[in-house]
Amino acid sequence: MKKNVLPVLIIVGLIVIVLGFIGITAVIDALTPSTERANLTEYYEITEESQVAIILDNEILDTYATTIDGEVYVDFKFIYNNISSRFYWDSNENILLYTTASNVVSAEAESSSYLTGKSSTDFGKTIVKATADSALVHIDFVSKFADIKVAKYDTPTRIVITKTWGDITTATAKADTQVRLSFDIKSPILSDISTGTAVTILKEEAGWYKVATSDGFVGYTEVKNYNGSSTQTLTSDKPAEEFHRIKLNKPVNLLWHQTFNTSANSKIASILSDAKGVNVISPTWFKIKDNEGNLSSLASKDYVDYCHSHDVEVWGLVSNFEVDDVDSIYVLTHTSARQNLVNQIIAKALQYNLDGINVDFEAMNSDTLSSKEIGDSYIQFLRELSVMCYKNELVLSTDVLIPGGYNESLYRYKEQVDFVDYIILMAYDEHYGQKTGAGSVASLNWTETAVQDMLDEGVPANQLVLGIPFYSKLWSLTPKSEENSAEVTYVIGFENYGMTTAEKWMKNNVESDDWQWLEDCGQFYGETTKKGVIYKMWLEDTTSLEKRLQMLKSYDLAGAAFWKSGLESNKVWDIIIKYIN
Repeated sequence: MKKNVLPVLIIVGLIVIVLGFIGITAVIDALTPSTERANLTEYYEITEESQVAIILDNEILDTYATTIDGEVYVDFKFIYNNISSRFYWDSNENILLYTTASNVVSAEAESSSYLTGKSSTDFGKTIVKATADSALVHIDFVSKFADIKVAKYDTPTRIVITKTWGDITTATAKADTQVRLSFDIKSPILSDISTGTAVTILKEEAGWYKVATSDGFVGYTEVKNYNGSSTQTLTSDKPAEEFHRIKLNKPVNLLWHQTFNTSANSKIASILSDAKGVNVISPTWFKIKDNEGNLSSLASKDYVDYCHSHDVEVWGLVSNFEVDDVDSIYVLTHTSARQNLVNQIIAKALQYNLDGINVDFEAMNSDTLSSKEIGDSYIQFLRELSVMCYKNELVLSTDVLIPGGYNESLYRYKEQVDFVDYIILMAYDEHYGQKTGAGSVASLNWTETAVQDMLDEGVPANQLVLGIPFYSKLWSLTPKSEENSAEVTYVIGFENYGMTTAEKWMKNNVESDDWQWLEDCGQFYGETTKKGVIYKMWLEDTTSLEKRLQMLKSYDLAGAAFWKSGLESNKVWDIIIKYIN
C-alpha cells in the first residue's frame, strides 16, 4: 500500500511545482510591461498615402493636411475655422489674402510669389492651389503670418501646431519610459521617452498621466517615472501686432447730412449755424454705381473748406443700397471690384480733402450666400479700406445695426475693432413695419440693451458712437377683416416725422391729459382713431433725447451721431452740448 501511495505523492508534488511555476510566470508576465509597438498609421487613422495628420494644441484632429510634391498643404476651411479667420479666399478670382495692420498680402493660385502691397516676394514653392470647393495653402505660408508654431514629423507624416499661448503643466522623465495607447502597461507603445524629456500633462488618473509629447502623440505614461509636475509658459515668437487707430481728441458729435443732389451742399452754412457743438459732419455723397466698384459722387470742395474753416471735420459717407441694378454683394466678393472700390474711396477722399470715411452698408442679403459668407467679404473690404485710410491719415468709421442673429455674422463687431476707428451703432428703427408691429423708433431700454450688447461683443466704449434719431414714426393701423374669421387684423403703415412735426401732431391730435409717459421707453406716447384707423406715436423729443444722451456719460462712450440734419427741433443743440462738449 505504501508502494502505491508514493508515486501518487510524487505526481501531486510535480503538479504543484508546475502550477507554482506557471503562477509565478503569470505574475511575472502580468508585471512585465508590453514591448508591443502601436501601429501609428492606424493610431492617426491615416488611410491614404498623401494624408498628413494634424495635431493642434495637443489634440489629434479628424481632419488632415495633404502632401503635394513633398510639401504640406492645409485646406483653407481648416485655416479659417481653426487658425485665423484673417485669411480670406476669393473663390471667384482664385486669390488668397491676408491683411496685417499695415498691408494687404495677396497670392494668386499656383503662384510661388506673393505681394505685400505692391512689393513682390518669392516664396520658393507654390503657395496656394485652388480646389473645387476651397483651396489648399502651404503650411509654411500660413505660419509666416498666423500666430502659430508648426513642427513637421515623418513616419507617419504629421504636423504639430501650437496656437494657444500661456501656462501649461509639464513633467520631466527621471528614467527611460514610454507613452502608451491607454493606461495599462500591456497597452501598445506609442512613443519612447528618454530620461530628461518633458511631456505636457493633460490630466492624471490612477497613477498615470495622460500626456502629449512634443512630436504629436497623445497617450498615457506612469506617474512614478517622472519628477513631479511643474508649470511652463508657452510664448509666441511673433511680436504682437499693433493696430494704430486715429482718434479725435474730443468726443464725437456727428451729424449726418443727407444729400440727394449737389444743390444740397449749399445748405452747409445754415446747417452749421444751427448745429451747436457739431464737430463732424457726414454728407451722404458717395454710392456704389456699378458692379465694378466705381463710385458716384456729390462731393464739393467748397463744402469741405467751409467746414474746415469752422473746425468741423468731414467724413464722407459711402453707401451700397441706393442705386438700382448694383449688386453690392458681387462687388464685395470679387477682389478686383472690391479693391477698385477701396481705391476710388481713397481717391475721392484725397481729391476733396476729407478727414474721414463713414461706411454705411446695409441690406446685404443674398439668395445664394449666407450672412457669414457675405460678412467674410464685408470685413475684408473694411480691412483693405482701413489699411489705405491709415496710410492717408483718414478716420474710418462704420455704421452698424444692433447685435443679434444675422447682424452678428454680417458685421463682425469684434474684428472691426482692430481695423475701424469708430463704430457707430444705429440705435433706431426698433420697429419698422408690419413684421415688427407698431412701436417706438428707439425705446430707452432697447437702446441701452443694444449698447450693452455691443460692449459685450468686445467693442471698447472709446470706439463706440451711439446713433440717435431725430424723428418719430406716425403709425396707422387700418382694420382688415379676414375671410371666414371674426378676428380683426390690421394693415400697419407709417410716416417718418421730424421732431417739430411729430410734436405738433401730438399736440393737435392727442389731448395733453392723454399723453402717456412710458418709463421703459423714455418717451411720451399718444394715440387717436379717425374713420376707423388707429394712429399711434411714440414721440422723439428733447426729453427722450436727453435720456439717451445720459447713456454717453454712464457708459463713457466715444460720442453720438444724429440722423439726420433738418429733422431736429431748434431746442436740441442746447441739450446736446451739455453732454458732448
